[in-house]
Amino acid sequence: MIKVDEDALICDLAETYQIYDYKQLPPTRVAVFACGLRDDSRIKMKLNNQNVPTKILLLAGISDRLGRLVWFQTKDGQEGNNPPVSLVNLLINGSDEKDDVVIFDSGEDFNNVRKRLIGGE
Repeated sequence: MIKVDEDALICDLAETYQIYDYKQLPPTRVAVFACGLRDDSRIKMKLNNQNVPTKILLLAGISDRLGRLVWFQTKDGQEGNNPPVSLVNLLINGSDEKDDVVIFDSGEDFNNVRKRLIGGE
């Protein structure tokens, strides 16, 4: 954890345990304290490559589903126009855009693009 982000670990230890200088404690004691940190602590979120706590993602998912259900009841929803913005995508990706989907007409088209991407042509 120290190698990943020492400052985040120091902040978490200070916030949770009021430990302001972890270097004065035995390493095993610091390890126990570090493992006992909450899942939404700075260091654990960084280790898990999370930008947003799980609780917030769950709430955003609930909001997305509710918004989608309400949208389905509107004229736009019945026609498939103007879908609501996904809060989960905004939190995770920073935008509501969907991932690009590429469709190939044949296996030959796929192979040509594949060769171009990996440097074959």
